Formats: sequence, structure tokens, C-alpha cells
Amino acid sequence: MYYDTMQTDLVGEILLVGDTDELKMVALQQGKKRLSISSEWTHDGSLFSNAKEQLQQYFNGDLKDFDLELLPDGTDFQKKVWSALRNIQFGTTVSYSDIAKAIGNPKAVRAVGSAIGANPISTIIPCHRVVSSSGKLTGFSSGIDLKILLLEHEGLKVKGNGKDAIVD
Repeated sequence: MYYDTMQTDLVGEILLVGDTDELKMVALQQGKKRLSISSEWTHDGSLFSNAKEQLQQYFNGDLKDFDLELLPDGTDFQKKVWSALRNIQFGTTVSYSDIAKAIGNPKAVRAVGSAIGANPISTIIPCHRVVSSSGKLTGFSSGIDLKILLLEHEGLKVKGNGKDAIVD
């Protein structure tokens, strides 16, 4: 596996991990859940140029839809959830229940929440766009403050902060 990092003005450092140009992980390093670089990974600054370019365009406000090869490791259920997340449009939110229905398993709301929490490709697989059915901001592996930042970057209005934040 290979890795590289990039700096952004909006969310700070991002760690990219994968095989050649296919991404397995994208982690926001400023947030609550910093991903450690494995001693088994090899740094290669020449890889992931397309991903870095698209991420920079997204953070600059010039890109709404990513077009990248993604190979996240996970169960079949998790991959189904992550695939559904990629269908959430820029600047919109859906609920955990909406995702459960979208994958054909409307009673699996808690399992959907767990799969979203295990999303290894932050931002590109937009788990930040999932909120509770009331609009309240719940779990985000990098922390609610970064979730608010990403949602506001996409033009959404968020009232309150922390655990009291809600999409307006």
C-alpha cells in the first residue's frame, strides 16, 4: 500500500492511502479520528494526483461530483451503504433511514449507521451528508465541527453547534 498527504485551507491535512491510483482510504487528519500511517505503507508523492486535484477543486468550490476509482475494504453490506452514499447530491442531506431504504433494507437503520461510521474514504464518499431524520447532526468520525464545516462549504445552513447542531 502507498500513501501521500495533501494540505487544504478548509480541513487541513488529508491522508490518502491505496494501491497505485485506486483509493482505499481518505482521512481528514485535523478531526477527532486521526489515521496513523502504517510502517508497512510506502510514501509516494507521485500517486493519487487525480484524487488530490479533485479534492482541491472540491475544497475550492469548483467540483461537486468526484470521479475516482475507489476500492474501500469492507463487508458487502458496508460497500452497499457506501455506494448509496455516493448518490447523495452535493449540498443536500439524507437520513440514515433514507439510506436503509435506498439499499432495500428499511429496518437496518442502526446497521447503516455503523457502516457509515466505518466509511474509510471521507468526503469523497460523503458520509457528512447523512443526518438524523429530524435534521440533527449525528456522528461523524472526524467530529461534528468538521461535519458542520463540510455541510456549510456545500451551502447548507446549520443552526447551533456541537451535538445541538441541526441542518436548517
